[in-house]
Amino acid sequence: MTWFESIVLGLVQGLTEFLPISSSAHLRLTAVAAGWRDPGAAFTAVTQIGTETAVLVYFRKDIARIITAWARSLVRKEARGNIDAKMGWLVIIGSVPIGVLGLTLKDYIEGPFRDLRLIACTLIGLAIVLALADRYAARNAQRAEAAGRHRANRPVKDLDDLTVRDGLIYGLCQSLALIPGVSRSGATITGGLFLRYNRAAAARYSFLLAIPAVLASGAYELTEIGEPGSHVDWGPTILATVVAGLVGYAVIAWFMRFISTRSFMPFVIYRIALGLTVLALVWSGALDPFAGGVNG
Repeated sequence: MTWFESIVLGLVQGLTEFLPISSSAHLRLTAVAAGWRDPGAAFTAVTQIGTETAVLVYFRKDIARIITAWARSLVRKEARGNIDAKMGWLVIIGSVPIGVLGLTLKDYIEGPFRDLRLIACTLIGLAIVLALADRYAARNAQRAEAAGRHRANRPVKDLDDLTVRDGLIYGLCQSLALIPGVSRSGATITGGLFLRYNRAAAARYSFLLAIPAVLASGAYELTEIGEPGSHVDWGPTILATVVAGLVGYAVIAWFMRFISTRSFMPFVIYRIALGLTVLALVWSGALDPFAGGVNG
């Protein structure tokens, strides 16, 4: 991997990590479009440390408050009812599914899951589900606003309403992101919308929930960088990680403002168009589904 490739891939990682369009798919597709070798699952996981650092900085006050309250709840029973302490436990609980499945499916994540046909289908599939969830959320919000929160039969929920059940469902949705093309934020936000959480709450918990999983995955894959036979070295990987973090911070700030007033339909349309384009190129023979050196 050259320095130029690392800068481009770092930009792509930072731009796409927090949007519901799948950063892992875009890293894979960018390399294919440029005629580069597939950066691989290890490179993707390590550069995500950069974007998660952006989350840590952006939500630093929330995270500090949650960690403090959670730690206090370990030794003080009366502190366990605190909403921030509860959030700390729910982030841990919600991280279990992706941790278990990530280790179980490691060989598939590094090989068959990077098939461009599968990536294209997941881009399209989640786009359809996201569109349904977005429409469902908009309808619920309109009904709740018309009836008033206290008179609505099933009001739209905020993070204060998060339960263990919902946290686990969020976690299961997050684990779908092990397949490139699904999108970690896309899957968890979709799950949150179907659970009747508002867009901002769904996105905020999605970002918080990703922290343990992404940092653990990145740390686990560190040993794969620079290994004999690997085309990914430490220098370019570190540069890509730094670039991804800087760009990712700006994207978080923009995205949180965007979803407060806008729907996810632009992302839905983009995902479907990209997925159909990839499928057309593969079916026409113009593109090898394992282009870039991926092992099927």
